[in-house]
Amino acid sequence: MPEQIPQPTEAGQTAGYIFSEPLKQAVEIACVLGKPLLVKGPPGCGKTGLAQAIATERKLPIYKWFVKSTSRAQDGLYSIDVVRRLQDAHLGKEQAQTLNPYLRFGALGDAIRSGQECVVLIDEIDKADIDFPNDLLRELDEMKFTVDEIGYLHEYSTTKRPIVVITSNDEKELPDAFLRRCTFFYIDFPEGENLERIVLANLAGTAVDRTLVANAAKTILRYRRVKELRKLPATSELIDWVRILMHWGITADQLKADAPLGDAPFWKVLFKYREDQNRVEEASATK
Repeated sequence: MPEQIPQPTEAGQTAGYIFSEPLKQAVEIACVLGKPLLVKGPPGCGKTGLAQAIATERKLPIYKWFVKSTSRAQDGLYSIDVVRRLQDAHLGKEQAQTLNPYLRFGALGDAIRSGQECVVLIDEIDKADIDFPNDLLRELDEMKFTVDEIGYLHEYSTTKRPIVVITSNDEKELPDAFLRRCTFFYIDFPEGENLERIVLANLAGTAVDRTLVANAAKTILRYRRVKELRKLPATSELIDWVRILMHWGITADQLKADAPLGDAPFWKVLFKYREDQNRVEEASATK
């Protein structure tokens, strides 16, 4: 029978995020060494959510920098709105005489300027150019930066090092000089009770059939064992799948952990490619 899942209160559980013991140790090691924590792992394993979970657990402000293919290292520190300044100059506005009103700080810049303990997320660093990580070495080492476009050397710094979480999808090789300045943790796909705990934590405050969750967790592990899948279903897909099952009132009896893979309700939502769905159907038909 469905039961109300309470809000997260367990040790190692923060607002829907589960900290394994090795992950907690990795965060603490990064803090002790004062180095960024570089996190890798399969898509949907919780890399991006880690920084927010750390901020929530430690009651710290968080600054988020979502890296794009066009991002420059300086963007995370500051940028100058040149277009707006030109527009203001054409309108004869006095403020256009200096650059200060057009200075915009990025996530890392704001964190350094704040002078307080905080968390910084640099998400998907490998999306940017190969020179991007090396261009941040000094700022990550010294936690200070300068703005010299405003006519004189202006420096911002902090003695309270932010907790920096950097995520990577391993799409590009990161430079050795950058890797030496980071601690590292790989988030593996969870199994067994940990996988169920993650789902339940993300469904906190809702009525959930724990047996249904257990069966779904066991079933997704069977899907992940299908050979030659282009993209393995991850924890994010599992959570979405359970939500769909709950929405349509699917019971644990309708989702048996040992049923043919092609018979599970709404199973196709776990996969992002038609060829993966075909491979599951083929694997299900041969058993």
